[in-house]
Amino acid sequence: ARRYPTVELRAETFNGSTHVPVPSDGAFLKALLFELRLVDDHVFVEHRDTCTRINHSSVYSVSTDSGDLWPVIAFQKSGLIYACLPLVEEPLEPRPPLLTVSGLSQGLALLLGIMDYISPSRKNEAEVSTKIGQLRNLLIQACPLGTPLNTNIRSLNSSFEDIQEMPADKDQPAWRSSSYKGKPQVNVCITEKVKCMQYDQRDVVDTWQVYGAVNCKCDIEGSAPKVTLTLNLPTNAPPLQDIVIHHCVTSIDPAMLMSCSAEPLDDSVYNGPYKFPFIPPSDSFNLCYYTSQVPVPPILGCYQLVEEGSQIKITVNLKLHESIKNSFEYCEARIPFFNRGPIAQLEYKVSYGQLDLSREKSLLVWVIGQKFPKSLEVSLTGTVSFGAAGKEHPTDYVCTGNTAYVKLYFRIPDFTLTGCYVDQHSVQIFVPGKPKITATRELISSNYYLWNSKAPAPMVYKT
Repeated sequence: ARRYPTVELRAETFNGSTHVPVPSDGAFLKALLFELRLVDDHVFVEHRDTCTRINHSSVYSVSTDSGDLWPVIAFQKSGLIYACLPLVEEPLEPRPPLLTVSGLSQGLALLLGIMDYISPSRKNEAEVSTKIGQLRNLLIQACPLGTPLNTNIRSLNSSFEDIQEMPADKDQPAWRSSSYKGKPQVNVCITEKVKCMQYDQRDVVDTWQVYGAVNCKCDIEGSAPKVTLTLNLPTNAPPLQDIVIHHCVTSIDPAMLMSCSAEPLDDSVYNGPYKFPFIPPSDSFNLCYYTSQVPVPPILGCYQLVEEGSQIKITVNLKLHESIKNSFEYCEARIPFFNRGPIAQLEYKVSYGQLDLSREKSLLVWVIGQKFPKSLEVSLTGTVSFGAAGKEHPTDYVCTGNTAYVKLYFRIPDFTLTGCYVDQHSVQIFVPGKPKITATRELISSNYYLWNSKAPAPMVYKT
């Protein structure tokens, strides 16, 4: 059994006077066996055995002397019972729907990871006992503070010898669960995702948003190594906003956290450099998240779909903004046709790239490739006709009639829309030896839509 006092304290805070404390391990086990009908199954107990109460899931309410514990996840597999009591981050009265409790999926994933680790040895009792004995130490790495960080318990087994039951150094933070031996190295990757809605309509405002995450993996010796990482922006670049930092960051300029995208920008806003001193966890982690109000989307587009009798005429124009790096890992535009039959006839002309038809014949994929031409503009025109609709073809309640969209998918390596970058020479590591520092960045599309300008579309703003 493994208990997390901090999680139990949070449960008490959420539920106040209605809080039911978790009993001792022995009392909990006895109550759980009773609820699962593994003891006293010949005795009729109304709250447990009545026909009006049929469990359709592995979530139970376990009766204890202090009240009912809910939700308890429990299931049997190969003679073992796997159980946990997840935290519900809202009042328990009235009981919230199971689908709204995020802790249930986390707890179930952790139990399945434990089962996957133990079950291959179920025929060898000695091996099962050894693995169960190792579980406590493995859980320190998989779930150090009560929130599962890695539910693949089997993958942690190889580093079992490195895991410390208690930190040998009193300065070692709880989030550094294992020690590293070898040449120091730091890998940093800035990933920015751009969301976009373009309408090409006079009375509708196009919208776009950028979300960034800075991922770090620090392989450094020592119980509490200190690292300082700096994010930089080009001159006159828009500032980073809505910055959220990882708990391992030890100090920070408060002005960095005050810039909020919900308020208009002013001259006093903090625009870097953004310094993050931290003691890194053992595994990969996101040092911070941020947003930014960039002036233009990377690809400007226009989509027109017009129905003429039994045919549909489509036109797509795309232009890469001149400030964007013209070097893609991939770039393609997908044009789905909802609530219609399979494409029976297709005539088209593309100025650049190639057009493919999906196997289901309900989606056109325009592969632009790894570069836009010198003009930075590409176009597609075509005429499409359809056969009889079947159940296998896609439907959508929003995209009815001529309301339709083109969705862009792209990734630009070694580029960020904000210009944000990590200067490798500015990374400070206070340990002996010259560390190897790798810094990468990327821009990825996320929900990047061009709506048909010849039809009404779901919109955020009108002027």
